[in-house]
Amino acid sequence: MITDPKIAILLSTYNGTKYLEEQLDSILNQTYSNYVIVARDDGSYDDTIQLLNKYAKKFTDKFHLLEQDLLNLGASDSFSYLIDYVLGNKQSLGLESAYMMFCDQDDIWSLEKIHKQIDEMLKVEKQQTGTKPIPVLIHSNLRVVSEEKSLIAESFVHYQGLEIERNRFTNLVISNVVTGCTAFINEALARKAVPVSKEAIMHDWWLALVAAAFGKVIFLAKPLVRYRQHDSNTIGAKEFVKPVPNSRSFWGKVFGRKPNEHLYEVARQAKEFQRRFGSELGFKENLGLKISACMSARVGIIQRVFYRIARRF
Repeated sequence: MITDPKIAILLSTYNGTKYLEEQLDSILNQTYSNYVIVARDDGSYDDTIQLLNKYAKKFTDKFHLLEQDLLNLGASDSFSYLIDYVLGNKQSLGLESAYMMFCDQDDIWSLEKIHKQIDEMLKVEKQQTGTKPIPVLIHSNLRVVSEEKSLIAESFVHYQGLEIERNRFTNLVISNVVTGCTAFINEALARKAVPVSKEAIMHDWWLALVAAAFGKVIFLAKPLVRYRQHDSNTIGAKEFVKPVPNSRSFWGKVFGRKPNEHLYEVARQAKEFQRRFGSELGFKENLGLKISACMSARVGIIQRVFYRIARRF
């Protein structure tokens, strides 16, 4: 087994001039140096492309820029495109195995991020007993900081109220606990997951589901990324607030429930995952997907009932 494999760092940019330079510098200053940044711009109209070109000319061995197609695919489809690209261009990228890390344009990596995650990946793969590599996804905690890098929260997981221990497949079907900008995957996971479905809510959620169903999802509690919170975040970190008990009557709660659009999207994703992988899954996994797919009901109370069943599954 290679002890220092070359990895691909996948970067999708969009109008990222304001913070991109600091993100790139945090990668270039890593304690682990065997990597290539594979970058695709998603139709920027600021100076992002010029900034990428400047870095690529200065650090020729560290950057591989995809040709500009001016298409705006959105974050999920852009990263999905990058996964396919790396799998199809391993040799030209100098990769013996297609290990991939995902990188946002506005965060800051701790100096040992790559090293920590590589070490964990190699440890997990070394423990495998079969001859065929299993899909593995490794993700970590983050610190939440402001635009000016002032600390907002020491732990992204606690700040968001993420139930990180609920990382079994049936739990991940209804709630994603993987933060994409910390994710590190092996080739076995990438090949199993592609093409990322158009019904996937986000690429990282789809990858987490595949890893949980067919391999392993590993969480590192130490924050390895400073997650910058600002107005332009695609998703953003929202502080968890414990719900206040509702004083409405029982019937008021029943008939006052409106359908939740997010749960509808979760249901569509679950249905698509079962269509794609159902024949390879066990009874419990398929049942969990069927229950979650029932959240496509456009009646709020029915949708919530199936959500509660799915959470207890």
